[in-house]
Amino acid sequence: SPPGLLLLTSFLLHIKEDRASPTRLVCDNRLIQKYIMEAKDMEMRVGQCQALPVLSCPAVLPLVDFTFQQWKSKLNETKRREILCDLALLVGAVAGAQGQVSEECGARQLSQLYRHANSFFLLLQTFSWEGGHWEPSCSPHSMEQTHVTSIFLTYRQLVQGKLLFFFEDLAKVLCK
Repeated sequence: SPPGLLLLTSFLLHIKEDRASPTRLVCDNRLIQKYIMEAKDMEMRVGQCQALPVLSCPAVLPLVDFTFQQWKSKLNETKRREILCDLALLVGAVAGAQGQVSEECGARQLSQLYRHANSFFLLLQTFSWEGGHWEPSCSPHSMEQTHVTSIFLTYRQLVQGKLLFFFEDLAKVLCK
């Protein structure tokens, strides 16, 4: 879809070739603000859908809350890996919910959320520090939810929390 593809394309177009480092995305705060607004919009639109089912197989969602002091004390690579773990769990939850929601409005919103979350997931895998690569063996703190709207809430909280602060931290290093 255009929004998901636009997100991934804008990320990839602004990565330096010599070392996978975000530049415009991190240095232009308007982009992350745009993604926060899109997350809020998706959450609002799914709340307007009629007859969303209760998920018979609960979605396993990452707990994305954090304390600012703990977050600030982490290395950027640690933050990146933590966000990747959260996104991996979230993308899996969305995929699982997609198989349970046939109602058109909810299915459309889940499809859009999947594209957005997966684009962030793919992008963050391209960032590299310390020569490390992300490995799918992480186990973030999680909770089970049976309401589709909880998936959107978690995504919005992740984007306007950890992702926003992560990009702000990177901007201090990359945008001098």
